[in-house]
Amino acid sequence: MMPVAYTRRHFVGLLGAGMLVSMVTPRVLRAGGQGSLARRPRPTQAQLAWQRDELALFVHFGINTFTDREWGDGTESPQLFNPSQLDARQWARAARAAGARAMILTAKHHDGFCLWPTATTRHSVVSSPWRNGQGDVVREFVDACRAEGLKAGVYCSPWDRHHPTYGDSPRYNDVYLAQLTELLTRYGPLNEVWFDGANGEGPNGKRQVYDWPRTWALVRRLQPGAVIFSDAGPDVRWIGNERGVAGETHWSTIRPESVPFIGAEGETVISALQEGHADGTVWRPGETDVSIRPGWFYHAAEDVRVRSVENLVELYFTSVGRNSKLLLNVPPTRDGVLHEVDVARLGGMRAALDALFARPARAVSSRWRATGARAGVLTVRFPSPQTVSVLDLGEAVEQGQRVERWTVHDATTGQRLASGTTIGMRQLRRISPLAVSAVRLTVETVDDVQPVTLRAYG
Repeated sequence: MMPVAYTRRHFVGLLGAGMLVSMVTPRVLRAGGQGSLARRPRPTQAQLAWQRDELALFVHFGINTFTDREWGDGTESPQLFNPSQLDARQWARAARAAGARAMILTAKHHDGFCLWPTATTRHSVVSSPWRNGQGDVVREFVDACRAEGLKAGVYCSPWDRHHPTYGDSPRYNDVYLAQLTELLTRYGPLNEVWFDGANGEGPNGKRQVYDWPRTWALVRRLQPGAVIFSDAGPDVRWIGNERGVAGETHWSTIRPESVPFIGAEGETVISALQEGHADGTVWRPGETDVSIRPGWFYHAAEDVRVRSVENLVELYFTSVGRNSKLLLNVPPTRDGVLHEVDVARLGGMRAALDALFARPARAVSSRWRATGARAGVLTVRFPSPQTVSVLDLGEAVEQGQRVERWTVHDATTGQRLASGTTIGMRQLRRISPLAVSAVRLTVETVDDVQPVTLRAYG
């Protein structure tokens, strides 16, 4: 993960032989018509389960925690790593209290320091005083996740500023895949394997060319149930910024050639990541990553700059509420625990969200009807006027994503309450509180229309 002053756009993943991913020419979708349903890309069960989790916590922890830096340079002494009170169960309890269903750990960041005992380098916990060199942060993290009923994932940075083979592409790729093999075989089932394209110059002056097809094939073989994240997928994609804001238009489908490799740059790449494509040929939903603090690693000076509860709720609406998943980074301190302020904000976010959705407007009838090959109307009636302040829309994305335009009206007065473009798995809108007896949702779709859902909360 990049520090606040940068984004992963600054580091171009080199395009080597065999690195293009699924270059497919998009097909033009016909409106309606027999058989058109089969042409919409659809999610796998793993992609569905991943997005339905809605919230995961990212845990940036490592040698940077002890040097007060965002990016280490690989020269740090492992002797610095010594979290005296490391408590991964505390991380997991805080995640569960926030409503998260998964966590991802930075098993290795760009400095090359490994949080598990690896055979590939001595630059790891084995050379630290923590647990007398017998510790394994990844093991404690995974065990804590399972104890608290959370799914576990890992991030292993491809950029390694310490390993001497970095920049000698064939040799380093073997090292990197050996590290991944250790992570993917020692700790049981993983939910997500997270990659970025960070790529610096090696100590020998060479630029590293990553072998992504080989890397992804390894994950598929060793962790077939895990989803793979990167700019270029193949399962889930970055949303183009680290501000916690997915596109207001946000398709889970994308043309893979628009982001041909990890680290591809340009306005069209960012636009594709932000918005996806209505005529996208692959299902690759977006993950919205953002930190609860200005930086990704813990810095004591930022204890007074933790995001407010109100801001965290807003991030939920601009990520989960825009057909994405929220990956919220919460970094442990040098003691190895989450700071009490961060924990309090996580709990406050959950309480605030629970309060927003605590008063559902009870419907007495809900009637859906198609009004054309690519249009439909849902009318929801209430037994008496209900005060509504949140609208919660959804598509049955198991059949693909279709809605390209929607509007919600007060069905009695005709007043427009909200409107937008895409819906996807979930679209959340806050509106000025208003008493209504019935609401009407109209949709236009890019393909055969399918029923949608609408829930309202007071």
